[in-house]
Amino acid sequence: MNLQINRNWKIGTLCLASIALATIGAAHSAAPKSGKERVVKIVAKRFAYTPSEIVLKTGVPARLEFTSLDFVHGFKVPDLDIRVDLPPGRVTIVKLTPLKAGTYDFLCDNFCGSGHEEMGGKIIVKD
Repeated sequence: MNLQINRNWKIGTLCLASIALATIGAAHSAAPKSGKERVVKIVAKRFAYTPSEIVLKTGVPARLEFTSLDFVHGFKVPDLDIRVDLPPGRVTIVKLTPLKAGTYDFLCDNFCGSGHEEMGGKIIVKD
């Protein structure tokens, strides 16, 4: 009888361990990809952002570091609910971890003169 109880206890423990490992594995695959934060330096000046195209990966943290050379430009990404002012002479940081692949337009939303309408770009998020 003692041998049967010991055997059943071992089988039960193995089953629970298997379930726990499967749960951890599923949670890990559903979690955002971790990794080193990607730093992207962006310069804003009348009437452009450089670079105007930013490529990021889903689940990878990003740190956008903006420097404005001449004016308090705005940086707005409507589809990502991001909006900041970029005062000249200082670095403005925007942190994000994109969770969905896609192309997101950004623009300057502080009128900066003739040509302002062309001041924009794209954030491209890839899997």
